[in-house]
Amino acid sequence: MNFITPAYAQGAAAPGASDLVMQMAPFAIILVIMYFLILRPQQKRAKSQQDLVKNLRRGDTVTTAGGIIGKISRTLDDNEVEIEIAPNVKIRQLRALVSEVRSKGEPVKE
Repeated sequence: MNFITPAYAQGAAAPGASDLVMQMAPFAIILVIMYFLILRPQQKRAKSQQDLVKNLRRGDTVTTAGGIIGKISRTLDDNEVEIEIAPNVKIRQLRALVSEVRSKGEPVKE
């Protein structure tokens, strides 16, 4: 008396693959959610910061990462700017540490 047919017995050994997919699906969903909620906005902020730093000009009123507010008096090179924080008081600042441009200056006269 054989109650289990050979076809049913062979099918019972195979469900491991579908169980694995069902166990991994929540992790995949979490990764997709993390990408859209954390990584993507962070990449957008980094790109906007790069654009801001690249477009700094003389005359722009800026705020540094340290909270200093001043006007760009000149650009020294690709990495540094000179900021006037009071009359006749100028500091050198890394471009990457400029956190915001409060007002744009006039374009340079040609």
